[in-house]
Amino acid sequence: MFTIGDFARHGRVSVRMLRHYDAVGLLRPARVDPYSGYRYYEAGQLARLNRVIALKDLGFTLDQVRSILDERVGPEELRGMLRLRQAELESAVSEAAARLARVGARLRAIESEGHMSTQEVVVKSVPGVRLAELTGIATGFGPGEIGPVVAPLYQELCARLEAAGVTGFGPGIAHYEDAPAGDGSIVVHAGMTIPAGVTVPDVDVVDLPGIERAATVVHRGAMDDLLPTVQTLAAWIDSNGYRSAGHSRELYLECPEDPAQWVTEIQEPVVRAS
Repeated sequence: MFTIGDFARHGRVSVRMLRHYDAVGLLRPARVDPYSGYRYYEAGQLARLNRVIALKDLGFTLDQVRSILDERVGPEELRGMLRLRQAELESAVSEAAARLARVGARLRAIESEGHMSTQEVVVKSVPGVRLAELTGIATGFGPGEIGPVVAPLYQELCARLEAAGVTGFGPGIAHYEDAPAGDGSIVVHAGMTIPAGVTVPDVDVVDLPGIERAATVVHRGAMDDLLPTVQTLAAWIDSNGYRSAGHSRELYLECPEDPAQWVTEIQEPVVRAS
């Protein structure tokens, strides 16, 4: 048997924690000396301690941990529960990271207010292109709504193009339109430019018309950080006698593995303000 101190050391927990687990009936000592009150544990109890710590670290309350363990959940069932809880926590972390990125973008936009932007806006015509594209629906036009839709579309599109043996495609162009439902949702078109005459199974091939007059600006960095660039473009349009004539397009000029190194041209159709 082990003293409580030795057992705590082998279990990588504190003595205080073991005393608490004893008090709440979660992990009783194997023996308590009736005269000294010293607690003694067996090596086999490390298995229960491991389960207690794992479940607690995954967010279960001590009452929930006790219920799970007292029902004598088998190793396979316990592993399944832990994997499910792990997936939930990973999803929560991912969502929190996305929220932090959006907050960061808003803060940078706020901090740039009143400062002269170094980003150059160019008004030009944009030629039409042939696209192979897949389409999805986003609930709105925020980064947290567009990103989770457009990224999987591009992954699937590139996989289908490669499976069909299509080469020489790119760059990518994403374009948008209001959904017919009129509820604020957005139709997302994730496209790759392809050579004339090419067809791809299970992929829409469309001729995207050109833009007679577009206000364009180059964004350098991840698309999650697009907001300051978009608002710089909006300020330029408003202060230079133009008005927006529709949703902007995104022309992905450079897309290395690190999203922070991406180079994207934002193309917004404009007309002269009356």
